Amino acid sequence: MRVAVAGCCHGELDKIYETLALAERRGPGPIDLLLCCGDFQAVRNEADLRCMAVPPKYRHMQTFYRYYSGEKKAPVLTIFIGGNHEASNHLQELPYGGWVAPNIYYLGLAGVVKYRGVRIGGISGIFKSHDYRKGHFECPPYNAATIRSIYHVRNIEVYKLKQLKQPMDIFLSHDWPRSIYHYGNKKQLLKTKSFFRQEVENNTLGSPAASELLEHLKPTYWFSAHLHVKFAALMQHQAKDKGQSAKATRFLALDKCLPHRDFLQVIEIGHDPSAPDYLQYDTEWLAILRATDDLINVSERLWNMPENNGLHTRWDYSATKEAMNEVLEKLNHDLKVPCNFSVTAACYDPSKPQTQMQLVHRINPQTTEFCAQLGITDINIRLQKAKEEQHLCGGYEEQDDVRSNDSGEDPSEYNTDTSALSSINPDEIMLDEEEEYDDSIVSAHSDMNTPSVEPSSDQASDFSASFSDIRILPGSMTVSSDDTSGSPVGKEGNRGDPVELGDGKDLTKVPLKRLSDEHEPEQRKKIKRRNQAIYAAVDNDDTA
Repeated sequence: MRVAVAGCCHGELDKIYETLALAERRGPGPIDLLLCCGDFQAVRNEADLRCMAVPPKYRHMQTFYRYYSGEKKAPVLTIFIGGNHEASNHLQELPYGGWVAPNIYYLGLAGVVKYRGVRIGGISGIFKSHDYRKGHFECPPYNAATIRSIYHVRNIEVYKLKQLKQPMDIFLSHDWPRSIYHYGNKKQLLKTKSFFRQEVENNTLGSPAASELLEHLKPTYWFSAHLHVKFAALMQHQAKDKGQSAKATRFLALDKCLPHRDFLQVIEIGHDPSAPDYLQYDTEWLAILRATDDLINVSERLWNMPENNGLHTRWDYSATKEAMNEVLEKLNHDLKVPCNFSVTAACYDPSKPQTQMQLVHRINPQTTEFCAQLGITDINIRLQKAKEEQHLCGGYEEQDDVRSNDSGEDPSEYNTDTSALSSINPDEIMLDEEEEYDDSIVSAHSDMNTPSVEPSSDQASDFSASFSDIRILPGSMTVSSDDTSGSPVGKEGNRGDPVELGDGKDLTKVPLKRLSDEHEPEQRKKIKRRNQAIYAAVDNDDTA
């Protein structure tokens, strides 16, 4: 089937679907599925805008609300993960995934589904070491700290995904797995994005948690965004046992949705012709959700996942055959994801702006139904109960007094904060705390040790040459001529033809730019704004 992959969407659904229509007219057939790698921005109204971690001047409604209201419908099944610029209060309603609009499905904090027999997994958010071992404690209304920590990856989600044993076809993450740049044309990457050099040389660019998942899952394809640059790589995994064939992962990162940028790629992926053409739950994943339900943590305290170190009675939460059969029984042997989308918040009306719309911590009926079917906990209900209990005991502190920083407790299991870039990326936005959060809280009524297989040292000297003999990518993942210098690219007829934009330019041969999140050292008191062109034109006073 033909699968389209998009990088950072930034709410530009109309433009993405228009580009897909163009690709269909110029390609061999219709697009069967669209995968979006974060910064989707499912903004329904003005309250959602205030929950998006960007300065107020860059908060724009964009076009998602038209799909939410029913004015428009997505022309192709769309599956997405969360990034670091999201309507976090909306996505928080669906921690296990669900429909944000008809034909548009969110994978949740972490999730696995199937479509036409193709297994698709993903993890939302970006990595920050100081929040990694915390629970999901944030809820609306967010403050200056929680509006950011809400989208930071937690160890519980990585732990769940590491219980998976069955093969994975496609995996999505917003930030890149750490070290993946060593398996592609690193020389061209650094030529395009020179400010990555220090992090690449120190091997601190990217997420160590994602790298850990890459080594464990070994998916056929891994797609990412976040850094606003197109980059392809081929990672050859080591075989666990002698006699087994080694698996390989084809990695592709894409740019943000702007004209003349590499934000979209169409790929031919094999599927099961006998499999249904609707979205299905994955039995192994659902069994893992049931098994790990007791591990849910909605507090800010740091904690470690169970492991075989003599301190835990159980550390293996992988799905047994019996557990998967129990899941099938609970679902009446019907794995179809129900089309049970419902409107849970007022939709934006351009003729009646609601600048004082109240922020509400909502319980979504999709999540309620899903949890009831499986017999698992709705994280949001647990959060609400925890807040009520703390109020009754007199121990509850408002979130505006909570700061998402290190507090002298045990350090993260990872040595460094992978999202802290020491260099300045001119193509990124940074939140100016003094300007954006004068009131320190987004109020309800105001506006507001990597396990990868490393290349040998002689290979590391010049990746543009040394990887030319092993970076054999499918034709549909062809990158620019500079990025594949000397690489034998698979030629499979039309499958290898790159998608073009409306101006006739090849998507694989246009200028590249990137977004990385809050890649600033934690110790900096002031954070400078960058990447100012993501959402709007740059004002004169910001160009200095």
